[in-house]
This record gives sequence, C-alpha cells and structure tokens, in this order.
Amino acid sequence: MSTTPQFGLNAPQREAVKYMDGPCLVLAGAGSGKTRVITQKIAHLIEECGYDARHIAALTFTNKAALEMQERIAKLLKEPRLAKQLTVSTFHSLGVQILRREARELGLKDRFSIMDSDDCFSLVQDMAMTTDKQLIRRIQNTISLWKNGLVDADTAIRQAVTEDEAQAARIYRDYVATLASYQAVDFDDLIRLPVQLFQSNDTVRDKWQRKLRYLLVDEYQDTNTCQYELVKLLVTGVGKKPMFTAVGDDDQAIYAWRGATIENLRTLQVDFPDLKVIKLEQNYRSSTRILQAANSVIANNPKLFEKALWSEHGLGDPVKVLAMQDDEHEADQVAIMLSAHRFERRGKFSDYAILYRGNHQARVFEQALRRERIPYVMSGGQSFFDRAEIKDIMSYLRLVANSDDDPAFIRAVTTPKRGVGKSTLEVLGNFAGQWQCSLFEAVFKGGIEAKLPERQLTPLRDFATFINQLESRAHRPGETAGEVLDDMMKAINYEAYLYDAFDDRGAQGKWQNVIDFTSWLKEKGTGGRDGASAEKSLLDLTQMVALMTMLEGKDEEPDAVRLSTLHASKGLEFPHVFLVGVEEGILPHKGDPDAPMELMGARIQEERRLMYVGITRAQRTLHITWCKKRKRARESINCDMSRFIKEMKLDEGDAVPTEAETITPQNRLANLKALLQKPRAS
Repeated sequence: MSTTPQFGLNAPQREAVKYMDGPCLVLAGAGSGKTRVITQKIAHLIEECGYDARHIAALTFTNKAALEMQERIAKLLKEPRLAKQLTVSTFHSLGVQILRREARELGLKDRFSIMDSDDCFSLVQDMAMTTDKQLIRRIQNTISLWKNGLVDADTAIRQAVTEDEAQAARIYRDYVATLASYQAVDFDDLIRLPVQLFQSNDTVRDKWQRKLRYLLVDEYQDTNTCQYELVKLLVTGVGKKPMFTAVGDDDQAIYAWRGATIENLRTLQVDFPDLKVIKLEQNYRSSTRILQAANSVIANNPKLFEKALWSEHGLGDPVKVLAMQDDEHEADQVAIMLSAHRFERRGKFSDYAILYRGNHQARVFEQALRRERIPYVMSGGQSFFDRAEIKDIMSYLRLVANSDDDPAFIRAVTTPKRGVGKSTLEVLGNFAGQWQCSLFEAVFKGGIEAKLPERQLTPLRDFATFINQLESRAHRPGETAGEVLDDMMKAINYEAYLYDAFDDRGAQGKWQNVIDFTSWLKEKGTGGRDGASAEKSLLDLTQMVALMTMLEGKDEEPDAVRLSTLHASKGLEFPHVFLVGVEEGILPHKGDPDAPMELMGARIQEERRLMYVGITRAQRTLHITWCKKRKRARESINCDMSRFIKEMKLDEGDAVPTEAETITPQNRLANLKALLQKPRAS
C-alpha cells in the first residue's frame, strides 16, 4: 500500500515542514509533493510556531499557483480566514505592493502606471527607428535581461562589444529615462526597483523585513539575479537570523533564456553557510518505468545535488518509442493511437497531453485532431484580447471609462499617430509627476502652456476633448453603445492607419479582427441576438471586457486533450502523455551553431532538463515519437532520433525504434471490434 501524501507526510517532507533553525533548501524532485510541504509549513508556522499570518510571505511564479496555494492553506488552518492575511503572490505582485507603498521614495506618483509588453514595444520601436519586429523584440529582450541581471544602462554601454550591443544599450538608457518621465514602470521594474530601494534605503528595508518575517519561495531554480537579490534583502539584516524556506529542483531549471540562473542554487550555500538541505525523492505521480527513463536521461547532466526519484506505483506500462515517416504521418498516427487508447481505457480526453518543443509544431497536430473529431485545448496560445489591434481599440474604451488610466492614454494618443510624439509625452509626464495627477488631467492643468508650445499642446487637447465628448455620450440616455462605437471608429480612422502601417494582407486580417470585436461588442450591448436582456452602455461593455480578460482561463477545465509546449507544461501532470518531435535539432533544439563550446554545453544541459520535465509529466503511460523526415519550408529534410532517447536506456522490449506500424482505418475498426469483446481495462 502506497503511503500517499494525503494520509500524512513522509519522513523528509515532515523534516522540511518542521525545520525552524534557519535557512532551508528543499530539493523537491518532480511529483514529490512540494506544494504540500509549502502549505503544511505555513500552517505549522501559524499554528505551532506562533507566527502571525500577516508576517508570512510565499512567493511563486504564476497567479494560478498562488491562488491554488492560498486555497489549500485555507483548508489546512483551524481558522481558514487567516489564509487571507498571508502574502501569497508572485514575485511581481509583491513588487507592485512594495512600489505602491513606497512610490514617493522612488520619485514616483502614487498612481504610477505599469506598461505592458506591447506598450513597451512601441517605445523601443520609436527609439530604434525601425519596423523590423524581430529586431525590436531582440532589443526588448536584451533590455529585460539587463534589468533582471541588475545591469544599469551606463554599465551596459561600457560593456558593449558589438555595434548591435552598443545600439541596444543606448536605447536602454533612453528607454529608462522615458519610462521615468511617463511616471511609468515596466514588468521587470516591479522587482528591480524594490531591490534598488532596499539597497539604498535601510529604513524602508527594515520596515519590510519587520512586515515579512518568514519567507517561502516556490520554484526557486527559476529565480533570476534580481529575484534572488530581493529574497536576500528581505531575509538578511544585522543581528537577524535569516528565516526562509526555498523549494526547488535543479533538474527542472528550464528558463535560462529569460534570465533564470541555476547558479542561484549554488550561491545559496555560499551566502547562507548554515543552509539545511533536505531532499524529496519519493515521487507520487509516475510509474517506476517512467521514473527510470527520467533518471537515466538526467544522469547525463553534471549534478549540483545527487538525487534519484523513486515510486511505489509499481512498474507500469513500458515506455514506447515510435519512429514516424514524416511530421504529417506523426500527427495522424498520434491522433489515431490516442483515440484507440482512450477507447480501450474508457478514459477522458482530458487524461491526455501532446507535448512538443516549439509552438510551430502544433498546427499539424491541431489539423489531425480536428479530422479525428478529438476536442483539444492549447496552453500558451494568444488570447483574442491580447492582439495588438484589439488592445488599440480597448485603450480608447478604457480611457472613456477611466481618464486616469495612463497606459491607455499613451496607447490611444499615439495610435493612430496624431502629432503627439515622445518628447511631448515626456514633458507631459514630468508635469503630471510634479502635480501627482494623471496624464489626461495634466493636459488641461494651468501651467502646462509654459512647458509646451502651442503646436505640441493643440493635438493633445484636441484628443482629450474628443475623449471627453465620447464619455459624455456614453453616459447620455438614449445613446446606444453601437452608435458611440461606430462614431469613435470613424473619427480615429483606424482602418486607414492599418493599411498605412502593414502590408495589405496583414492589414486585412487585423481589420477583420477589429470588425469581429466591435460587432461582438454591439451584439452584447443590445442584449444579444434575441435582445432579451437590458441594453448596456459603452461603459458597461468596457468593464465587461476588462473582467473577461482578467478571468480568461478560469473556466472549468473542458474534457479535451491538452496541446502544450514543454515549457508551458511544467507543473502539470497527465495520466497519458505523447512526447512528439524528439529529434536532433528540435529536442535538443539546434541553437546557435557559432556559439562558444561552453555555451553549447550549457544549452544541451538545459534541453536535457526540458526532456526530463516532459517525461515526468506522465503518470501511467508515455509514448515518444520522432520523424525520419520533416518538412522545412518546401523541402523534406532527413532527421535523426534525439540523443535523449538513447539516454533513456529503455529495455529492448519497451522501445520500438524501428518504423511504427501504421494504423489504417480498416485495422483500427478491427481493433475496436476486438476491444468491445474485452473486459474493461483498469
């Protein structure tokens, strides 16, 4: 009988929960019950150690993980209401809390704006003076890595080796200055600025250390330099014993490309010499065969900490490796095998996942699943509301609903262009900062005339007057949301802007999205096609869309196969997994052929950890597929089986590295008939 965690903690889990003598690192292998340890430890801190819930913080990387953790803690506590007093949040949410309370210490107004990635893209585009989207994203990514590595603009300029680096560093300097003048911050600043504040202001740092007296960090291997510095600044002080528990797994560190560094695990032992290390190696998720394959692969990486997962779930089904003729054959066969497997097991579609290295692999699987009438959902796909053209239109509606919304003001006033440039907005931003008011309010404030000449001020005031007119119409009885929306679209001439900014095909697609969006809004405004419910105003509709974008993805999980990249699958588990496209050049990804040897070695190690993550998502069965040929552009290229398949050291009887038997509709029908005669499989 398995001692599953719901019947109590195993010995290492119990030790991790009860250890209170100082800093603690819990090395939690895949499926070893790490969330259970964190939630039980928080309950232990409150109910056994006398900690006030308000003085405990648990940091993780996604809102979903934070919400789940808070719900689980509430169930463990004798007084569930105490869970609401805890700080259970992402690093970025904690950063927002700190910045909102300490804005003035950083020279920010209380209602500073948080710019999203698209807003920042436009800023970088203006500064780089290019329409090359890949180049702009590259510069944006480089700036993000500098911020996460706590490298300031002057240092970046000094250290630049190539002209590309020097250009990115100069843009970085202007970008930081522009954000400051807009009284705005970007996503990376939410952690970088609190770190800078704590480094330079002992009084503020001491205040936050008194507020957060015990810190727990989930997925510690995914922290970057800036996040680790924030943790250190919160737990160390003169004469203060560092009280924290970090939970992580060096074998699941797969985010180096966004600045995460596995070095933080090594540094932890140096910065905290009395660090207690506790290993969780019992896996409650997978069968022994799946874990043996995972352990064999990851054993090829150099180890920070030795550990090997084991399970009491029994040997389980063999891991199957199947060679396919090409990517279309692979998708068809996976869809057919999945359908037959589900029929045999009397299972649900949601028991299955198809995992791949890159988003570009998804399309052919979507087509195959649709042909087989298999429902599916995708992880990490772009939401309709995240499209740039929808966000452009929404920025006007948001501003009509709330004139203090600075990011909406910046986006709307510059899209389409109306003679308001970066220098105008910088002056306006500085003026709004002095008066602690919104950008919109600053346009009409006395004294702005001395800062901006008439040619710059006139387009600003024309725009703000236009928004005021829309707002008064949105409140006026008898004015339908549809009429106001149509007049707004006509006035901003958005269609012409799209055809100026993009090629005909791109503009046509974007304009169609806008038509779909505005038609959908108008339909909602009249109470749907049947007109049954009350008519909604433009303000009602704006709030409805804002709520929908926030709540997206919180619906009940549908009964559907999950299509996901390996990165997006981390933290999830499925009874049955198909890991596809496991070839050299895809997994491991080919990377930059001119990179230095040591970088190539580090990249292969990270790709191996990605393979390990993929294998350990599976609970009961694992099918691995690779293609002998694959279409690239219009060519068909030969492919080699990934080195990681050999590293799994599967028994000859388990692996099928030769051509997979093709399942035709005829023999599938015969298989299904045979299955109907069989007793139910477990």
